[in-house]
Amino acid sequence: MDWEKVITLFVVLIISLTTHEAAHGLFAWLGGDSTAKDAGLVTLNPLPHMQREPIGMVLIPMVVLYMSGGKYCFGGASAPIDPYWAARHPKKAALMSAAGPLANVVLAAIAFAVLYFIGRPEGGSNGTGNDMAIGKIAFTFLFLNMLLATFNLIPLPPFDGSGVVRGLAPKTGRLFDAYQKIPVYFILSMIVASFLVSSILGTMLWEVSSWLPWPYWEM
Repeated sequence: MDWEKVITLFVVLIISLTTHEAAHGLFAWLGGDSTAKDAGLVTLNPLPHMQREPIGMVLIPMVVLYMSGGKYCFGGASAPIDPYWAARHPKKAALMSAAGPLANVVLAAIAFAVLYFIGRPEGGSNGTGNDMAIGKIAFTFLFLNMLLATFNLIPLPPFDGSGVVRGLAPKTGRLFDAYQKIPVYFILSMIVASFLVSSILGTMLWEVSSWLPWPYWEM
């Protein structure tokens, strides 16, 4: 097992999930719901988020890393909100839901800029050891944040996409509520989301890599 890659994947995932959930909490607070702020979760310090969601942020990533031989890492977390606030302010709730995936898009954009201007693949022109190390870390940020953003924008509970749709079109709330009464709705959502993401993420990465001075798979 490549322990350098394992540690990089785990650390990048923790940072990405923390930023995602802090963005949820921040936009909820700005919109009038201080639940996450009062819980100390509007922060980029990962410890409060890990204490709230030790399974999603620690156990599941470790299991995925072990099961994949250190090649993949995935996990999840959540930020508390006041459901009554969300019901009274659906558009603000929609913005709060969108804030998490948008934070991942921002991280992915920063990672892309680092890859474009600093990171270099092994054997690339003008590349140094530091450039290659930075490139590998930046690509991990790019990949994981594209994955998290795409996954969470699926419009099915419990993903953020359903919160966006519910907030912008409140009448869909009854449909989502009925769906969540299905005992295995979470598993169904995971299956659908996994299929959709696996179908489009590779194409998205391929397209993004075409904008770089070198192909991403050389990283």
